[in-house]
Amino acid sequence: MPSWLDCPPCSASIAPSTLSSSTSCLALPGTSPWSLCVPGPVDTGTFAVMSVMVGSVTESLAPQTLNDSPVNETTRDANPVQVASTLSVLVGLFQVGLGLIHFGFLVTYLSEPLVRGYTTAAAVQVFVSQLKYVFGLHLSSHSGPLSLIYTVLEVCRKLPQSKVGTVVTAAVAGVVLVVVKLLNDKLQRQLPMPIPGELLMLIGATGISYGIGLRDGSEVDVVGNISAGLVPPVAPNTQLFSKLVGSAFTIAVVGFAIAISLGKIFALRHGYRVDSNQELVALGLSNLIGGIFQCFPVSCSMSRSLVQESTGGNSQVAGAISSLFILLIIVKLGEFFRDLPKAVLAAIVIVNLKGMLRQLSDVCSLWKANRADLLIWLVTFAATILLNMDLGLMVAVVFSLLLVVVRTQMPHYSILGQVPDTDIYRDVAEYSEAKEVPGVKVFRSSATVYFANADFYSDALKQRCGVDVDFLISRKKKLLKKREQLKLKQLQKEEKLQKQAASSKGASVSINVNTSLEDMRSNNVEDCKVGPGDKMEDATANGQEDSKAPDGSTLKALGLPQPDFHSLILDLGALSFVDTVCLKSLKNIFHDFREIEVEVYMAACHSPVVSQLEAGHFFDASITKKHLFASVHDAVTFALQHPRPVPDSPVSVTRL
Repeated sequence: MPSWLDCPPCSASIAPSTLSSSTSCLALPGTSPWSLCVPGPVDTGTFAVMSVMVGSVTESLAPQTLNDSPVNETTRDANPVQVASTLSVLVGLFQVGLGLIHFGFLVTYLSEPLVRGYTTAAAVQVFVSQLKYVFGLHLSSHSGPLSLIYTVLEVCRKLPQSKVGTVVTAAVAGVVLVVVKLLNDKLQRQLPMPIPGELLMLIGATGISYGIGLRDGSEVDVVGNISAGLVPPVAPNTQLFSKLVGSAFTIAVVGFAIAISLGKIFALRHGYRVDSNQELVALGLSNLIGGIFQCFPVSCSMSRSLVQESTGGNSQVAGAISSLFILLIIVKLGEFFRDLPKAVLAAIVIVNLKGMLRQLSDVCSLWKANRADLLIWLVTFAATILLNMDLGLMVAVVFSLLLVVVRTQMPHYSILGQVPDTDIYRDVAEYSEAKEVPGVKVFRSSATVYFANADFYSDALKQRCGVDVDFLISRKKKLLKKREQLKLKQLQKEEKLQKQAASSKGASVSINVNTSLEDMRSNNVEDCKVGPGDKMEDATANGQEDSKAPDGSTLKALGLPQPDFHSLILDLGALSFVDTVCLKSLKNIFHDFREIEVEVYMAACHSPVVSQLEAGHFFDASITKKHLFASVHDAVTFALQHPRPVPDSPVSVTRL
């Protein structure tokens, strides 16, 4: 179909007088044979938002030529055409370059909710851009953030100025198209091919308009004169490159985003894969070569693509045939459509937006299925509507990535229990048959541990274990400090008594004192570490839990509550990588739980994670690879056999 379906929006930014001699190229960009490399039902052409962006750039560099005067090829200033074509060349260079360096990876960050929200907002943009042709209004050009809102407000304000004939023409055309589409759906099996409603509408509307003379003084606007023939190639103005480079890059990215978003929608419908880098190169060549022939930048034409798909064109053959027909129209047949009412074109566009606007129902389905995806959809839609396609896409991608980070900060933490008579461990809160192994806690996180959630991981671990680790460590340190202070006072008192005894006996009494206060203190500290024999026997009699620290510094000796488990196993199967913050967090976990007499083991680490642990110097004399096990069950078996830390010695349990 002719890309006039998308041309009207650009006239809001670049007046027809600016484009008259090259209208055949500028009004029909991307329809040349260079656009054949774009696959599927996506059809290369103009897009309303991109047309406005191009118009804004052209207006800023050549404002004197933007007016609504009738076409006058002899007096027309060619500056705006030169700016637009040079911009197209720059956009093409950017897109080809980005495609060659595989910038298409950006598609990885365009999730389906983001794409559907983005294309729905684009459909709303196109719908609003057609309202002035439906009501026959003359609107101001708006660009930048909130431009869509300003346009809607202006349409509402000028509704009393609507032309009845234009509204009736658009309404009749829309009703006829809807009826034809309903007939196609109902008689799909009986008809050898769908009824080409859009083509018949164009021919019929043009004939009626010509017959009743709508072009002469009627309140119904028509397309007007269309120059025939191809414009000779012209070299771009390199002096404008420095002024256009920023806008060119923005338009290149926005054009790619629009094309790939619509391409992914059609790919999901028809079961094929879109090569994002090939799309970039294809669009870049279309813009680069088209710019030499005085075309302005193009992307995919949403309206033409929807029309093509609705008529059954789902392959590259449809694009080739469409391009050949448009080339024929450019060369010869364009002048026959000068009497075509713009209201009919607007009706065709709006009716074919039905499929895209139906995506508004995603709100209900995502509310039931996944509210995080719904949030992405809504933010993308709102940002694109309020900030336009360029800033809207940026906000959508950044928001979706931030949401991923936030979701990894709040994973599911669980304490695992063993399913009886198996080596399977499941969340005890979800599986009633899973029971905790006495004396052993198994902790798992559903997400990898990294800088953004390492603190949350440690806090959740201490909370799920049911022990106030920080309180116990704090109380233990305070009690030990208090004990040391009491011992120091006792030493000072004994020294004072010895001095008094020595002075009272005088010179007749020989006291062999070879130990200074410092020696006594050091000896006392050593005694604290070794402990007297009777205390060692008492500690041994009290059980293995006190065998590590028989000097009275254990939790039990200090009168502090003891954890009901002696071993903690960290199931690290969800880790895909570790960073320095994760390494420090794991080391702190080992240190803190050992302070409360609980030994820590790690299980189910993947080989790349183990390599990263080694590279980060995680293992040392206190944390060795003997604390690392291939599975949770191996770690549990070892912990049950060794309820307290043991010297490094070979064991029969499988380790990594």
